[in-house]
Amino acid sequence: MWADLRGIGRDAGSGGYRRYAWTGADADCRTWFQEQAEARGLAYETDRNGNQWAWLGDPHGTDAVVTGSHLDSVPDGGAFDGPLGVVSSFAAVDELLRRGAAPTRPLAVVNFGDEEGARFGLACVGSRLTAGQLTREAAHALRDGDGTSLPEAMEAAGYDPSAIGPDPERLARVGAFVELHVEQGRALDLSGDPVGIASAIWPHGRWRYDFRGEANHAGTTRLADRRDPMLPYAQTVLAARREAELAGAVATFGKVAVEPNGVNAIPSLVRGWLDSRAADQATLDTVTAAVEAAAREAADRQGVDLTVVRESFTPVVEFAHALRDELAKLLDRGGDRPVPVLGTGAGHDAGILSASVPTAMLFVRNPTGVSHSPAEFAAEDDCVAGVHALADVLEGLACR
Repeated sequence: MWADLRGIGRDAGSGGYRRYAWTGADADCRTWFQEQAEARGLAYETDRNGNQWAWLGDPHGTDAVVTGSHLDSVPDGGAFDGPLGVVSSFAAVDELLRRGAAPTRPLAVVNFGDEEGARFGLACVGSRLTAGQLTREAAHALRDGDGTSLPEAMEAAGYDPSAIGPDPERLARVGAFVELHVEQGRALDLSGDPVGIASAIWPHGRWRYDFRGEANHAGTTRLADRRDPMLPYAQTVLAARREAELAGAVATFGKVAVEPNGVNAIPSLVRGWLDSRAADQATLDTVTAAVEAAAREAADRQGVDLTVVRESFTPVVEFAHALRDELAKLLDRGGDRPVPVLGTGAGHDAGILSASVPTAMLFVRNPTGVSHSPAEFAAEDDCVAGVHALADVLEGLACR
C-alpha cells in the first residue's frame, strides 16, 4: 500500500507532495482508497461532502467504530502526515481478519477530504462540513489562489457541490472515531516509545494580515516618501516570534502574497497569514493580541493601512476521557511503562469530530520531529507497532 501511494502527487524537484483537494493527485489518491476497499470486499461509499468510507459490516448500522485520516497534503509535504493513518487503518483491518476477530459493531475506514486546507485556506473542510462546523454557504464562498471556487473544483472532479453540508444522520451512527497519525514533534522519540495516545489538541487559528501601502518605483522614490507595506509586515513577522517565545506558544507567518510582486517595485499590498497555537486559550489570546498590536503600530509608522481577518479557529480539544482511558487499558501490555499520553499543537479531523462523537488519537514515533516537510519520517518498525496498536484498539472496541 505504501509503495502504491509513494509516487502520487510527488514533486520531482522538492521530493515533497502536492496532493491538493480536488486536483488530479487527489483523484488518484481517491481511486487508490476505493481500490483498497474493494480489494478487501468492504462496502465503499462517498458521502455528501466527498469523504470516502469503506465498511466492514452494515454501513447503516449504529454505534460504529471508525478509523482513518486524510490523504491530501500541504505544499511539498511529507509522505506520512495523513496517509500513515489511512494505510494503517486498512492494515489494521487486515490484522483483525488475520486474527479471526469478529466485529460485533460496524467498522469503517474513512478518508476525510481537504484536511490540510492547502488549496482553499481552511483546514478540515470535509470533517467541518460533516460536523456542521462549516455551512454550505461559507463552503461555497471558498476560493483558491486562482479564483476557482470550491463548488467549481468539486464539480470539475466529478462531485456534486449542491449536496454538501451537515451530515448529522451519519455522525449519529458513529460510536467512536480513532485516528492514527505520525507524531508532529519528538515527545515519543525522547521517551523511547513507538506509540502514544493523544490527550488534547491545542487551540489554534489562522489570521490574514493585509498591509496596504502605495506602489511606486523602487529606484526613484525617496525613502522618506514611501508607504511600503513590506516594512510593517517584516516587523510583524519578528513580533510574532518574540511574543510566542515570551508566552511559550508558537506563531508562524508561513505564507505571503505580494502585489505587484516586482523586483523594482515598491509593493502596494503585502498579505501574510499567521498561524498561532498555544496550550490554552488565554495564552493564545495574549499572543495574537500582542502580534496585532505590534502590526498596527508598525503600519502606522509607515503610513500603511492594516486589516486583520481571522479566517479559521479551533478551540482547545480535550479528547473523550473515557475513550482515551479505554485505549490506555487496551494497549497496556502489563509492563512497567504505561503508554505515554501527550498533547499536540496540530489540528486533526479527530479534533473537529470530537464535538459530535467520542474521539481519540494514536501517535507513531517521529524520530526527527519534522512534519509538513519531505523530511518527515517514521521507521518501518514503529509503523508496524502503530498498526498492531490500532488493531488492538479496534478489536477491543468493535469485537467485544
